[in-house]
Amino acid sequence: MKTFLIAGILALSTGSAFAKKNCTTEPKEKWMTVEQFKQKVIAEGYTIRKFKTPGSCYEIYGKDKAGKDVEIYFNPVDGSVVKRK
Repeated sequence: MKTFLIAGILALSTGSAFAKKNCTTEPKEKWMTVEQFKQKVIAEGYTIRKFKTPGSCYEIYGKDKAGKDVEIYFNPVDGSVVKRK
């Protein structure tokens, strides 16, 4: 039973280490400012409902230009899409 409990705790703690996304290895000095990034994605037709910075990504929750709900992770250096849900 102890082995099962320890394995479960390790799995949860390891999983939380991967919770933050890795979108770039560049230092923050090379990232677009949050304002520059927001202006870029708005110009591309996105509506931002919520903005986050998990790990080394910029993440938005909002709508695309077709009006569909999106959750997208972007590379903060160039604004390219890394993952879209």
